[in-house]
Amino acid sequence: MGSDSNNKGGLIDNGRSHLSSGRRWVIKIGSALLTDDGTRLNAEGIQGWVAQIVALRSQGVQPILVSSGAIAAGMTRLGWASRPKAEHELQVAAAVGQMGLSQTWQSAFAEHGIETAQVLLTHADLSNRQRYLNARSALNSMMGLGVIPVVNENDCVVTDEIRFGDNDTLGALVVNLVEADALILLTDQDGLYTADPRKHPDAVLVDQRKASDPALDAMAGESKGRLGRGGMFTKLRAARLAARSGARTVIAGGRIERVVERLHQGDPLGTLLLPDEERTVARKRWLAGHLQMKGKLTLDAGAVRALRQSGSSLLPVGVCSVDGTFKRGEMVVCVDSQGREVARGLVNYSSEEVVKVLGLPSQQMASVLGFTGEPELVHRDNMVMV
Repeated sequence: MGSDSNNKGGLIDNGRSHLSSGRRWVIKIGSALLTDDGTRLNAEGIQGWVAQIVALRSQGVQPILVSSGAIAAGMTRLGWASRPKAEHELQVAAAVGQMGLSQTWQSAFAEHGIETAQVLLTHADLSNRQRYLNARSALNSMMGLGVIPVVNENDCVVTDEIRFGDNDTLGALVVNLVEADALILLTDQDGLYTADPRKHPDAVLVDQRKASDPALDAMAGESKGRLGRGGMFTKLRAARLAARSGARTVIAGGRIERVVERLHQGDPLGTLLLPDEERTVARKRWLAGHLQMKGKLTLDAGAVRALRQSGSSLLPVGVCSVDGTFKRGEMVVCVDSQGREVARGLVNYSSEEVVKVLGLPSQQMASVLGFTGEPELVHRDNMVMV
């Protein structure tokens, strides 16, 4: 079949090359792939995807895996032919399936000498600011240690009120959480088509579009898979969520030979959905428009110079005073000695903690605070100059 490459302009010519240059990818694999269309846990397929992810990592990319399939795997082990509707039965299926699923991932990565970590999240973990920051710190620490996080929704305890709804959405939120460059959604379809190819043989694969393109809604429809909660509609919604932080999304067939490696090489596989703005620009715009300032940090002349001229992060040694009460992760404004705004950003410590380390070198923070945290009060990635 042909492909549709109309994207209404912008970012399209270098879309694949930008994807290839990304340093952090979130890869989500769907239930139909992981359970071989619901017949069994697809250990052979998992070994193949693991080999591709290991190859990706050897190219300098930090991968985070979002693994569907716990409920579907549990269904097959319990002998259930269709997805149950009762909450307690879904939770049982998730608990049973998660055991085999996590063991299979761990064994496959262990063959390559790589450690994995199971990360189970609920919506509450990402809607509460403190838990959001704790999750981000944990994931960043895992990747810093060379551990590959395997993320799934905590289906055993989740309820409809705090459910993500599908792992496509979870993948997009993880992209935002760790500031990833790309979201790769591997599915049992080769990508997004202009119509459902199972019903319309003349449907054309969409090559590249802006994720925000409203014409995509009719193409995605609202069909759902037999095993999972998702479908092309949820994948499009996930791409739009990821695009808010400037990330690119690819919807591609998980059974395509070496699909992950080939995407990194720039091969035009699947459907590439592009953000309206680059990741850095999108994040800076969000920070600049953040109106709820919780506190103020007054900086000395050296810190002001370092921020403006060297593009540095803000360290405690350059802070003279603190005003206001704030928690870790809240927005603060940075001013010079004359009270003129220099920058604003998300602070890594509470106002109580900042007061204790004012003017100190970062190396002394742990001994004063009693714990080891980030060396910066405000990291450059979470700061915008004014």
